[in-house]
Amino acid sequence: MIKKTLLIAGLSLFTTMGANAIGVSKIEPLNWFVGMKNPELQLMVYGEDVASYDQFSIDYPGVTLKEVVKPGSKNYVILYLNISSDAKAGKMPITFQKGKKKKVWQYELKNRAMAGADRKGFDASDVLYLLMPDRFANGDPSNDVVKTMVDKVCDRNEPSLRHGGDLEGIRQHLDYFTDLGVTALWFTPVLENDMVAENGKYSSYHGYATTDYYNVDARFGSNELYKKLIDEAHAKGLKIVMDMIFNHCGSNHVWLKDMPSPDWFNHPDYQNNYLQTSYTLTPVVDPYASDVDKREAVEGWFVKSMPDLNQNNPHVLRYLIQNSFWWIETVGIDGIRMDTYPYAYADAMAKWLKELNDEYPNYNVVGETWVVEPPYTATWQKDSKLATKNSNLKTVMDFSFYDKLDRAMAEETVGQAGGLNKIYNNFVYDYLYPNPSCIMAFIENHDTDRFLKNGQNVALLKQAYTLLLTTHRIPQLYYGSEVLMNGTKEKSDGYVRKDFPGGWQGDKANCFDASGRTKEQNDMYDYLKKLLHWRAGNEIIAKGDMKHFIPFKGVYVYSRLYNGKKVVVMLNGTSSEVTIPASRYKEVLGGKDSASDVISGKSVSLAGDITLKARQNLILEL
Repeated sequence: MIKKTLLIAGLSLFTTMGANAIGVSKIEPLNWFVGMKNPELQLMVYGEDVASYDQFSIDYPGVTLKEVVKPGSKNYVILYLNISSDAKAGKMPITFQKGKKKKVWQYELKNRAMAGADRKGFDASDVLYLLMPDRFANGDPSNDVVKTMVDKVCDRNEPSLRHGGDLEGIRQHLDYFTDLGVTALWFTPVLENDMVAENGKYSSYHGYATTDYYNVDARFGSNELYKKLIDEAHAKGLKIVMDMIFNHCGSNHVWLKDMPSPDWFNHPDYQNNYLQTSYTLTPVVDPYASDVDKREAVEGWFVKSMPDLNQNNPHVLRYLIQNSFWWIETVGIDGIRMDTYPYAYADAMAKWLKELNDEYPNYNVVGETWVVEPPYTATWQKDSKLATKNSNLKTVMDFSFYDKLDRAMAEETVGQAGGLNKIYNNFVYDYLYPNPSCIMAFIENHDTDRFLKNGQNVALLKQAYTLLLTTHRIPQLYYGSEVLMNGTKEKSDGYVRKDFPGGWQGDKANCFDASGRTKEQNDMYDYLKKLLHWRAGNEIIAKGDMKHFIPFKGVYVYSRLYNGKKVVVMLNGTSSEVTIPASRYKEVLGGKDSASDVISGKSVSLAGDITLKARQNLILEL
């Protein structure tokens, strides 16, 4: 049965009879676009015994059929087309023939909404807000359970089952994000995850087990709703970053049930010869790595429910490349976050990004590169001199910053190693990066303990946010910490992915509104809001150079400078009051007698000594 969500693609299914009658049930991509730089288009044709057709033809001005591939399974045919620059939008007939039997599928070519160069991605002027659609807000309870899907459980009492949050819930709260002051939203994956809940306790609410690359999960909404949400977000000045996964799909994907070719997956004989990934990524760049270590890292399956895709198969890679372009063109996403980046084949991922950067030169992709040493992360950034081959990946995730900050905040800043010294030492290695301003930093995310753990140390959280939002990085926040949400992964990931209070009818508290927050929650929210709105449009922070000082008497000081304007940040990394001499920092204070503190609005004297209370933060505009 053709899903309602296919309608967004403008796909006219056939000219004569139902699709099943011609042996074709679906063609992916659902439609395509004229005017792309790469003229090649791969069409993956699905249907019962579709490979039995022996003639395929296209009669459409500017389009030629280059190649027909029958990859192995009788139910797949892959067509490769060339779409010239003078091809026009319209319905393109594809003829399938076997002997005298002939049927036609009308495939739609569309005009692009804008040129690729006009699409601008996220950068250091943005602040990303990461949220999980299932855990943020339930705007449409009618889609909590979809009878046609295999997982029919929605239970908020179970941390690892679906809770019912959806895209409509996010759409209804767009004003919350603009009030807070973030500029971009990153959702964990929204595509269909039609997976059985393991042991009745662990579902794919997180979205990382894709079973349909061209349709939003029906429990989140539809393609049309996704597009509507993005359009409304854009109207409010918010960008949308889409989470994608090229490394693996879900085990309930049709590909695992009926593999298009024997090499569609790594280690496809998983039932008799299962290979588990080591979860150790160092062998990918280690010059001394053994073959077995490299194979386990890249070819091993993430878990048994997530089959490992073989991006070295050119048909697999072309499918994935086109899918990313299709979502950019169809719904207007402003960036991509690529999950488990180094687990996929490096050369294939570099090819994808080379094509993406050519088509969308002002776009941005951030890759999850989870190793906590800066040289490793720097190796993955585009144009790195440390790499043997160019990754073409513009933005990498700074797990070193996360790791150092997580440990630093549990310590006093003493000596040359404790507390904020770790942050100083993290930034020391920025010389390894081709572009330090294109690194994404964070203090927590959906895969880590929350920053607050199981406590509520507001002073430490304020200091962490101050640091995150004023240094030489693209900052990423995690939903709910602005209202002091906490939790650890001791029992399961579900405890760091709790429901946002107020996102469901009947919630005891509604943290979307100040009246529903406690005094402490409002204090934290207001602090972050003030910081975010000050940062928005602030070129000193987005573009400025950085200079920092070795922590002295427990205080870490750094400056940002752009076009003669300057911001100086002072962080007391101790639980005691500290006095430091202003003269030590005269090269960044510039002989000024006083400066205004962004957070308090008060004037701070710079004429003599400067006193900071325990864990106090100063953001001085000079």
